[in-house]
Amino acid sequence: MAFEEKRIDHTLVTRQQIDSFVERLGKQISEDYKGEELYLICVLKGSFMFMADLIRNIDLPCQIDFMSVSSYAGEKSTGVVKINKDLDRNISGRHVLIIEDIVDTGITLNHLMSLLSTRNPASLKIVTAFDKPSRRQIDIDVHYVGMEIPNEFIVGYGLDLDGYYRNLPDVVVLAD
Repeated sequence: MAFEEKRIDHTLVTRQQIDSFVERLGKQISEDYKGEELYLICVLKGSFMFMADLIRNIDLPCQIDFMSVSSYAGEKSTGVVKINKDLDRNISGRHVLIIEDIVDTGITLNHLMSLLSTRNPASLKIVTAFDKPSRRQIDIDVHYVGMEIPNEFIVGYGLDLDGYYRNLPDVVVLAD
């Protein structure tokens, strides 16, 4: 599909708001895991910016890894979760945080939590930049939430529409 530029309807979350919640989350995680080492898993591709910002706000020894999963086609969830890239290291006995850009239906994270819990981590929790509980289809415990948002399709700060708009510093809603 060729890039079809859409106009920004409105800004939902500013870069300043993002910086504020990322700092808050980093401090909370550092406090909650004081004296521990963390293993952070960035869910690609949308979470890369959030992960980069968050890790700079965590004052603990950390290792990072990446998983690539897919469950979206354009603006719609397919309901089928596919693992495109698995972890590079063993997580047994580690304190693991799954770093996600947005929790929407809960289908993807429920699948990841089930899969990763079989690998015997010491703990396994979810950190998300944005939470959209109004769209939840599966009840999932999100341990750290940057910001709860309304049911709007958002792009920017790593979130995309068919691979575009990830580079916007703010989170915006596109015009139809």
